[in-house]
Amino acid sequence: MLDDQLIPDAPRPLLRSLGVAGVLFLTLSVTSPASSVFVIVPGMLRAAGTGAVWAMILAGLVCVATAFIYAELSSAWPVTGGEYVAVTHTLGPLAGFVMLGVNVFNNLFFPPAIALGVSALLSGLIPGLAPVPVAMAVVASATLVALLQIRVNALVTGIFLLVEVIALAVVVWLGFGSAIRSSLALLLQPVMTSGKALIPVDPASIGVAATIAIFALNGYGAAVYFGEEMLDAPKRIARSILWALGLTLIFEIVPLVAILVSAPDLAATLASDDPFGMMVRQRAGSTVSNLVAIAIVIAIVNAIIACVLACARFFYSTARDRCWGIPIDPLMAAIHPRLGSPWIATLIGGGIGTLCCLMPLQVLLVVSGTGLVAIYAGISLAAIIGRHRGITANAPYRMPLYPLAPIVTLTALAYIVWTSWLDVEEGRPGLIMTAAQVALSIAYYWLVLRRRGTWTIGDPLNEGAR
Repeated sequence: MLDDQLIPDAPRPLLRSLGVAGVLFLTLSVTSPASSVFVIVPGMLRAAGTGAVWAMILAGLVCVATAFIYAELSSAWPVTGGEYVAVTHTLGPLAGFVMLGVNVFNNLFFPPAIALGVSALLSGLIPGLAPVPVAMAVVASATLVALLQIRVNALVTGIFLLVEVIALAVVVWLGFGSAIRSSLALLLQPVMTSGKALIPVDPASIGVAATIAIFALNGYGAAVYFGEEMLDAPKRIARSILWALGLTLIFEIVPLVAILVSAPDLAATLASDDPFGMMVRQRAGSTVSNLVAIAIVIAIVNAIIACVLACARFFYSTARDRCWGIPIDPLMAAIHPRLGSPWIATLIGGGIGTLCCLMPLQVLLVVSGTGLVAIYAGISLAAIIGRHRGITANAPYRMPLYPLAPIVTLTALAYIVWTSWLDVEEGRPGLIMTAAQVALSIAYYWLVLRRRGTWTIGDPLNEGAR
């Protein structure tokens, strides 16, 4: 009762000022293709060799299916709360709050996790950089940038995105410019390393690499977090999501093929921790290599800015839906009168992310767990129930070939859970941590939210935010 008296009935809405291009720039910045290529793809090469091309194709099919789900649900509810809003409307408040709880960890721990790798990328230019202070400075700086108007941030991330695309173009030009094998050979005769030798790739290795590739391609669904700042969002947001995934596929697959068709020592390339950087150094010299390294750092910083922006809007939505009580809800629901940003939510999210840089990277990765599995499963079920009950009948965008997309996504998730459970070092602890997050969310829902009465979420599309 006290919460109802103190929290305004209608928090100030976000300002709608973005078009398809602005949301696309922000979403592509979250996916961060250049950092995925340089940081995540090498793990695919070590796992499956040239079979990484097949892995990327398979992961692309799964991500296309998931993007269709995001597009339909986001066009029905282009609300800055993201996945938990769609799941609440279709599966009920308990399931929705579980999505919310898992996303709290995903949103808070991703920026510090990737920021801790910045010093390693800059080590060639500035040896001896301390990872933790650098990471804290990067996250704190990104938080300050995220306070600016959303159109300014869209412009900033667009410029940074151009820099990382140029870095990828350098890789593609150097690779295809000295190709010594055909792209078709990568598909017909995939090989992987075994010691110093090359052997045919087994299907299980391609499956493991495909699991990594799904994470490398992830981020296209982040468009929904900017839905309340997009003009005519219900009709246009699906376009941003699908364009974001399509461009991410191009930006990640083409450089992968480029380095494989041009590697003079294929075994050394597949086993390298930094195959793309090694190729640039060997073929273009240290100056170009250093410039590319700076571009990848810019890509990481860009991703952190976009993630802080999305995180702030997520927490703004949770505060508007009265998840945390007095005094947190009124603070995080506050909109800056001049900048139009959820400025306190931005500072809180960015501040926690900065402090989390003090945590060991391995701990951040394990605590983050396999939350993406829970999120993808939740929206897949939401899409099925939404269609079955007619809840999404008025969505301007309807996914093609329904119910193929949610079936493909759920099948892929089942495989990821199985392979993750077999990985006792990282995968299994991640699953256990995600299960703990689910259990914690359920406990909070029953012990806190339900004691206040029925938890309901707002409808900003019909409350004047539009």
